[in-house]
Amino acid sequence: MNRLIYHITSLDEWNTAQTKIEYRPRQFAVDGFIHCSYLHQLLSVANRIFRGQKNLVVLVIESSKTDCKIVDENLEGGLELYPHLYGLLPINAVKSAIALTGNIDGSFSLPKELKV
Repeated sequence: MNRLIYHITSLDEWNTAQTKIEYRPRQFAVDGFIHCSYLHQLLSVANRIFRGQKNLVVLVIESSKTDCKIVDENLEGGLELYPHLYGLLPINAVKSAIALTGNIDGSFSLPKELKV
């Protein structure tokens, strides 16, 4: 089943990844997986974790193009489940990278490319 999942990263990390065949975020060595979200979760994740940061992109990932195990879980004890990608992300699984631009107060709005 092909479902889209989303990952927020810095533009620098994404630019570096495009010179390789796989994307490995800095936190991967610590966490052992890549934090992702579903579209309905993206804005709350952006505002909770990335508020005030600049030069971010949202990677739109086609889950069927990864060979990694994707587990819906919440490791912080909450009820909402988030997709975690247990492995490195093949660059060809990234359908697009969309700029995530902050508002004046540091919060984020959903990029127009992701509005349904």
